[in-house]
This record gives sequence, structure tokens and C-alpha cells, in this order.
Amino acid sequence: MKKYKFTISGNEYEVNIKDIEDSIAEVDVNGTCYEVLIHNEIKTSKTPRLVRKPLEKMPGEGQIKKKEPSGKHEVTAPLPGTILKLNISVGDMVSEGQNLLVMEAMKMENQVQTTKGGEVLAIKVNVGDAVQQDDVLIEIG
Repeated sequence: MKKYKFTISGNEYEVNIKDIEDSIAEVDVNGTCYEVLIHNEIKTSKTPRLVRKPLEKMPGEGQIKKKEPSGKHEVTAPLPGTILKLNISVGDMVSEGQNLLVMEAMKMENQVQTTKGGEVLAIKVNVGDAVQQDDVLIEIG
């Protein structure tokens, strides 16, 4: 219940709003109950409304393009670092999970492993080389 005090033409009124349902309010004015019809104004928002055109995609936009399998697997550098040791040579057969080389990254020695087995086709780095992240180190076929 909300209480208000109104002064109309010098007369003071105590108004208690007891209940409001839809547009009808039950009010008590100085001890007398009334049912009052409330006229609501439809207020418009002062905040501007942003209207945008629907987004149209170009043909092929938003699709993931997969690399064509070339028959070889590339082992890349997981972090920037320096090659410390090579555990394999060209022509060696390697298996999945085998340690191929050791590289130093962030003052730690990291074992670089392969995710696929096969024959070592090319070694793209030498001991002492500095590599960046995602540089190709070894190709396996």
C-alpha cells in the first residue's frame, strides 16, 4: 500500500492506494474508498533504436577450408625456441609418439614428438637453429 498527501485548492487529502488491477485502482481518500480508472499514457522511449540491414553472406564465406592431404605429415614447432638435438635422420622410420628432437623453449628442454608414423622425408632444421612457433621442423611421409 502506498500513501500520498495531496493539497487541492487549499484542502489536504491523505490518499492510500490499496490495490491496482489492470487500469482500475482501489484508493482510500481521507477514510472513504473509491474505485478509480487510471488513464495511462503510452510513453515513447527517448533512446534511439538501432536498425540494421540483415547481414548477407558472400558465397563461400564462413566455411572452413580443409587442406588437401598431400601424403606427408609436417611436424611443427610448438613454441619459439632453439633446436638442441636431433634424434632422427632422413630415411628413418618413425612411429606415432616417438621423440624426434629436443628444443629449448623458455629455458626448458622440450621433447618434440610426432602424431603420425612413417618415413622421415626431410629435416628442415639443424642443431642450433632458432625457430618460431608453427615453423615446419620435419616432414614425414
